[in-house]
Amino acid sequence: MGKIKKMKSSGRMKNLPLEEQLINDTLPQKRNREPKIKFRFEQEEKIVGSQLSKQILNQVRKQQQELEEDVEETIGKPVTSLGDDSNSDQDDDDILNTKQEYNYHIPEVNEEDEKALELFMSSNPAPRLTLADIIMEKITEKQTEIRSELSDDNSIKLQDIDPRVKELYLGVKEVLTKYRSGKLPKAFKIVPKLKNWEEILYITDPESWTAAAMYQATRIFASNLKEKMAQRFYNLVLLPRIRDDINEYKKLNFHLYQALRKALFKPGAFMKGIVIPLSESRCTLREAIIVGSVISRNSIPMLHSAATMLKLAEMEYNGPTSIFLRILFEKKYALPYRVIDAVVFHFLRFERDNRELPVLWHQSLLSFVQHYKSDISTEQREALHALLRNHSHYQITPNIRRELESATCRDVEITERIYE
Repeated sequence: MGKIKKMKSSGRMKNLPLEEQLINDTLPQKRNREPKIKFRFEQEEKIVGSQLSKQILNQVRKQQQELEEDVEETIGKPVTSLGDDSNSDQDDDDILNTKQEYNYHIPEVNEEDEKALELFMSSNPAPRLTLADIIMEKITEKQTEIRSELSDDNSIKLQDIDPRVKELYLGVKEVLTKYRSGKLPKAFKIVPKLKNWEEILYITDPESWTAAAMYQATRIFASNLKEKMAQRFYNLVLLPRIRDDINEYKKLNFHLYQALRKALFKPGAFMKGIVIPLSESRCTLREAIIVGSVISRNSIPMLHSAATMLKLAEMEYNGPTSIFLRILFEKKYALPYRVIDAVVFHFLRFERDNRELPVLWHQSLLSFVQHYKSDISTEQREALHALLRNHSHYQITPNIRRELESATCRDVEITERIYE
């Protein structure tokens, strides 16, 4: 048997009769604590509303003023956005919060330097081909093949694109000519997966696209096409648009600059489709500096850079070639000896040239000697000394000589290692 618990009686019920005490003990009694809780909540609300809210608002205003002052000092102008992340499939890394990475310095060129650069420009530059020219050449080649195989010209006809497909991509063209931000049509996203993607792309008229549409197209084609096909897109669509924009506005649009950065997703296609064709054509100094700034600010694998240096060193010289070579030298790659020898012969080619060399040539030679003086041979160092006797610059040449004299050549290092 358990113990019976005694019921506790309150002090108020001691003076009551026994019957009333029994009745009151059976009924539950309410505790009136609501006024105290309400009073606490009202007191806390009064404290938050009167004291903390004013302090919070003052701190927020001060921080907002400081941020606005910092933005005005660093940027000066609001940044052009590429659209909200909720409406588009852009990554956070694609949109820059500031234009510090977008700014590139274009040095002033004197009239003498411009005349010196014109002497080295090729008299017969390679013609600029567009996507329409390539497609027309393909159509004519296909027609000649079919006519040569069949005796009857009327027995077979070329299969044209379905008119419904044409109508669809003409609607895509209207969207791309007005595109600013947001999602792209799904029909445009599947273009890189089609076999006749060049013909479909020709229907959309890439020359009429906005800069933001060109950026989005570069993202799609760079990630979905193979290297050779991406090279064709860069060379036939992206490069002509960039050159036209630079020639018209004397600078490059922000979205097109971002498109160049996205094109580096395929570094081999970027070098073969943009840098080398730009060097082979009659490229201006402004175009070379803008494209070179993209190369200098992004990482590129060594093999692609070394192959580009080899190609630039072997081709006919012009002023922008020195800009690209200097930018690649500044990346300080561990280059193979074949590339080193090709660059040395590239400079030695001008030993018997009587023309006045531009400053860009001397600057690229100085950059090469500074970073690769220990990779040249003793014979190459003596040949470079002889070159400096014929072509010198009063400010740059003494630094080149100083670097060459302090260098320990690669053949000397090899013999020292053998005897050790």
